[in-house]
Amino acid sequence: VLLARRNGLPVSRFGFAVGRGVGNAVVRNRVKRRLRALASDSSVAEGWDLVVIARKPAAESPSHMLGESLSDLLSRAGVVRERQSEG
Repeated sequence: VLLARRNGLPVSRFGFAVGRGVGNAVVRNRVKRRLRALASDSSVAEGWDLVVIARKPAAESPSHMLGESLSDLLSRAGVVRERQSEG
């Protein structure tokens, strides 16, 4: 789940919420680390506050599927920076 809201700042910020239903503390922290790494590689436009709420399947999903899900959520929310064409 992704919640997005404009923040009026020159940067975008991410927050991650992983509830107890996902797993124990080790599993929850692993999910947060994986999401943080994927979010840092994403091309989010400036000026957004984003909260990613992980659900239970996130704990068992391989990284490429988790990355695809995050990319899909970001594009559906309309917060992905448009690529500039050269020339």
